[in-house]
Amino acid sequence: MLPVITAASPGLSHLPRNHLIGRRFHLRRHRLLLATPAMASCGAGRSRRILLVGAFASGDSPSRQDVDHSAGAMSSRSAYIGLFVRLLGLDNDARDREHAVCTLYQYSLGGRKSIDEIMQFPGCIVLIISLLKSESTHACEAAAGLLCNITSVQIYRKMAVESGAMEAIISLLCKSTITPEIMEQCLCTIWNFSIDENWRYKILRSDVLIKIVSYLDEEDIKFKEAAGGIISNLALNPSNHGALVEAGVVPKLVHLLQTKEDDYKIIRKEARSSLIQLACDDYYHSLIIEEGLVRVPLVGSAAYKAFKPLPHSWPSFPDGSEIKRSSQPSKYGATELLLGLSVNVKHRKPDEAKINAMIGRSNQQFLARVGAIELDDEGNEQSGPEKNDLYTILPWVDGVARLVLILGLEDGSAIKKAARAIGDASVNEHLRSSFKEAGAVKPLLQLLRHSNVPVREAAAYALEKLSVRYIVFPFVIVATICQKIKAEGGLELLVNAVKDPTTPVEQLEKIIYVLSRMFDMAINVVAETESYTCEDATSADRRIHGDKASGNSEISHTFVNQDMASELILGFEAISLLTKVLKEASPSLQAKVCCVLEHLASSEQHATAMTAACTGSVIEAILEIGVIHGTRADSENLDNLPRIGIEEVSQVVSAAVRLLTKLLNFDIFVRSINSDKFTSLLRRMLKSSFPLQSKDWLAACIVKLESRAGLSAGHDVSSIDMEITIYQTIPRLVDLMMTSYSFENKRTVVIELKKIISSGVLEYTRAVADNGGIFPLVKILEEGDGDALEATLAILYNLSMDPENHPAIIAAGAVPLLKRIVLMEGPHWTSAIWLLRTLPV
Repeated sequence: MLPVITAASPGLSHLPRNHLIGRRFHLRRHRLLLATPAMASCGAGRSRRILLVGAFASGDSPSRQDVDHSAGAMSSRSAYIGLFVRLLGLDNDARDREHAVCTLYQYSLGGRKSIDEIMQFPGCIVLIISLLKSESTHACEAAAGLLCNITSVQIYRKMAVESGAMEAIISLLCKSTITPEIMEQCLCTIWNFSIDENWRYKILRSDVLIKIVSYLDEEDIKFKEAAGGIISNLALNPSNHGALVEAGVVPKLVHLLQTKEDDYKIIRKEARSSLIQLACDDYYHSLIIEEGLVRVPLVGSAAYKAFKPLPHSWPSFPDGSEIKRSSQPSKYGATELLLGLSVNVKHRKPDEAKINAMIGRSNQQFLARVGAIELDDEGNEQSGPEKNDLYTILPWVDGVARLVLILGLEDGSAIKKAARAIGDASVNEHLRSSFKEAGAVKPLLQLLRHSNVPVREAAAYALEKLSVRYIVFPFVIVATICQKIKAEGGLELLVNAVKDPTTPVEQLEKIIYVLSRMFDMAINVVAETESYTCEDATSADRRIHGDKASGNSEISHTFVNQDMASELILGFEAISLLTKVLKEASPSLQAKVCCVLEHLASSEQHATAMTAACTGSVIEAILEIGVIHGTRADSENLDNLPRIGIEEVSQVVSAAVRLLTKLLNFDIFVRSINSDKFTSLLRRMLKSSFPLQSKDWLAACIVKLESRAGLSAGHDVSSIDMEITIYQTIPRLVDLMMTSYSFENKRTVVIELKKIISSGVLEYTRAVADNGGIFPLVKILEEGDGDALEATLAILYNLSMDPENHPAIIAAGAVPLLKRIVLMEGPHWTSAIWLLRTLPV
C-alpha cells in the first residue's frame, strides 16, 4: 500500500487542520502563493540543466528591500509545500491530486532548493510515481516532469530507482497514447537515470531501447536530443555496445553527426561521443568506417605548430605524382596559375580518388595553417580507461588527409597514434586505396628508420594492414599498395629491417607479412585467376608420371619473381633469424615466413644459408604437426592438442611443402635431410583429411622428392603412384565433376576418370564411391551423350560390381535413366541393360 502523508508528518504539524480539509478555493489560493513563474524548463542529462532563476526577471540589481521581500515571499510559499504533498495521497479527490502535482512541478522548476524542500517529506516520490498511471493527461505530464526534475539531483536518483520510478517511466513511454509533452519528460527522466552507471543495465533489459533509438528519427529536435543523450551515456559501458549496434544506432548516429544545421550542435556532440565509444571495438569500428567516417586521434594543438607548408612549386597530387604541364599553354600566361584550364580534357582529368585526396589535403593544411585544426578543449568530454588516448570522428575524406598530415609532424607520440589509426582504418580496399592516394605509403616507409621504437612498430603495423590483398571472385586482385611500396623503394627498407638484429619481434612479424604479400603480388594473380579447367584438374595426375609439369610451374614461378628476388641478399644471420621465427611463431605467421623463405630459395646462396640454419628440421617438425592434426587415424587424440583449426594447419603445411619443393632443387639441401622420413610424412598427410588444395602441393612434392633423392628399398614406387591417385587425383576429379558448371569440363573429367578406373585397381573404384562420385555420375548419365555417356556407363558398371554401391546407385535415380536409354535403343543401350542386370531391380 502506498504511504499516506498526514497532518502529523514533518512540516505539516504547524498548519491548522482547516488548511488541510478546506474548500477547493483555498487550494487554488495556496497554489498561487506557491507557484513561481521564473522557471523555464526541467533538467536532464548533461545539457538540460536545472536553472536557478530569481524572482526578478529584469536585469537591474534588486534593492535590499526587494531581496527581503522576495525571501519572505519564498518562505511563505514554502510553508504550503506540505499541504500539496499531502494532497497527493490516494485518499484525496483526483482533481485535488492533479492540482497538487501540477503545483509541485511548477515549484520544482525553482531549482535544487525547491526540490530539496519537496523531497523532505518521506514517501512523496511514491505518490508522484502513482500519478504516472493517472487518466488525467495534465496530472501524468506534471508527475513525469516532477520526476525528471527530482532525478536530475544525484542524491535523489537512487531513491527514485528503489521506489520503482524507472520501471514506471519506461512503462509510460511504451504506451502508444502518450502526448509529446509526456514523451519528452519520460525521455529526459531516462536520460537522468542513464547518467548513473549502476542503472544503465535496466534500460537495456527492457524493451525500451529500440523505442529510444527510433526517436533519433523524430522531427522534433527535443526528442533527438534526449535520445542521443541516453545512447551517449549507455555507450560509456563497453558491455552495452552489442545491444546498441543491434538496435541500429550506428547509421542513425552517423546521419546526425553529418547534419550541419545550427540547432543540431548538442546532438552532433552526443552522436560523436557515442561513435567514439563504439569505435573502441574493432568490429563496430569497421561498421562506422563502412558508413564513411574515420576515427582520428587528438594530438593537441601544440603538435601542429611543427607543420610547415611546402614552398611554392609546381603542384603535385598527394601521393607524390606530379600534375602534368599543359602542352598548350594559355596565350594569356595563366596556365601555371590556373591548372584547371585543361581539366576537361578527358585524358588529363584526374580520377575521383585523386580529387578527393586533393580536397582533403587542402582542407586540413588550411586548418593547420590558421591554427583551427584542433581545439585545446576538444575531447575533454570523453571518459573511460583510455582517457589519455582521445579521438574524434571525421568524414573519410578529411580523416584520411589529417592522419597523413600528422605523419609529417615532429611529435613522436602523435605520429605513433596516427600510424596506428591508419592501420585500424584500413579495413576495406576503398580506405586502403584512399590512404595510398593521400600519400601515406612514403612517410610510413620512412618511419621504419625512426629513432623511436614504438613509432617504427606503429609504421610496420600500418603497412601490414595497408598491404592486405582483396578477392573479387573468381579473380584475386592484389592491392596496389604492394606495388606502391616497391616503387617507393620500400623493399630495401623492409629487408634492412629484417637484417637488423635489434628489430623487435612485433615489428619483424609485420614486416614479414608485408614481404610475403609483395612476393605473392605477381604469382597469386597468375596462379589463382586460372579457371579450374579439366586440363588443370588432370595436371596432378600427369605429375604422377613425371615432374615435367612441376618443373614448368617452378620455372614460371621463378620468372615472375626473379627481379624482386634478385634485390634480396640476406646473410646467414637474417636467415637464421627467419628460421627461428618459423620455429616459434603462430601458424599464420609460419605460413608467411615460409612464403618469404620460398622466394629467397631461388638463390643458391640463400638455400645454402637455410641448409646451415637447419631449416629442413623446422620443416620436418611442421610436417609432423600436420600429420597429427590431419590424419584420420589420430583424430581421437586431438582433444589433448592445442586448439588449432585443421584449415589453419593445412595452410602452414602447404607453405612448408612449397618451401621444401623449392629447396629440393639444391643438392646441398637434399643431402642434409632424411628423404625416407620426409616421404613417409608426406604420404601419411596425403591420406589424411587435408583439403584438396593442400594435397596438390603434397603430391607434387612427393614426385619431386622421388626424382631428386630417390627411394630406399623399403619404398615401392608403384604404391606411391597409387596413393597419389587415390588420395589426390580421384578426389580432385570428383570435386570438379560436382562443382563445374561447364558440361564440357564434366565430359573431360569423366573420360579421365574412366581411364583411371579401367586400370583394374579395386582401390580406385572404392575411392570414387568414398568421395561421393556416384550421384554426380548419375547426373551426367541424365545429361550426357556420346563418349561422355559411354564413359559414365563404364564407371557405373565397375562401381556396381561392389554390392555395397547398389543402394547409392538406385537412390541417385539411375534405374529410370537406364530404362530410358534401353528403350531409345541408342548406341549404348547394351551397356545400360548390362548395368541394369547387375542392380537388384
